[in-house]
Amino acid sequence: MEPRWLDEDERAAWLRLVAVTELLPGVLDAQLRRESGVTHFEYYVLAMLSEAPERTLRMTALAQRTNATLPRLSHVVQRLETRGLVERFPCPEDGRATNARLTEQGWAAVVEAAPGHVAAVRHHVLDVLTPEQVDQLTRIGDALLTRLDPDGRMNALLGGEPSPTP
Repeated sequence: MEPRWLDEDERAAWLRLVAVTELLPGVLDAQLRRESGVTHFEYYVLAMLSEAPERTLRMTALAQRTNATLPRLSHVVQRLETRGLVERFPCPEDGRATNARLTEQGWAAVVEAAPGHVAAVRHHVLDVLTPEQVDQLTRIGDALLTRLDPDGRMNALLGGEPSPTP
């Protein structure tokens, strides 16, 4: 069966998406490392904990929210724990599970890092788009996520179900 090759417009769109997905993580990571001393993924872990009830999540739930494997997450949480930003403890409801909780020092780190991170997101992504393009980007993201994340595992990050695409 012959592949459905990309036409010129599709190829242009695809190459731009690849360029953005390659460049943006490094830009955000560099800003956070420079200004706050954390990687983008470490910030993401801290932010997910900061939004959870009692700033606490089971490690499995935190792995789901950050789209990380448990071994990767465990390694990162161990680094954050060594720095006093997170603490781990047995889950009271299930002794086989482990919870991660943001410490007061971790909360302070998120509060300190958030303004610079938001400024970087605005500068590199949102401020160069019109309000209509921001809406389009949301709808494009939702459409892609229906294929990339059919089980909706990343919905915790999105605040619920993706909005329907027209």
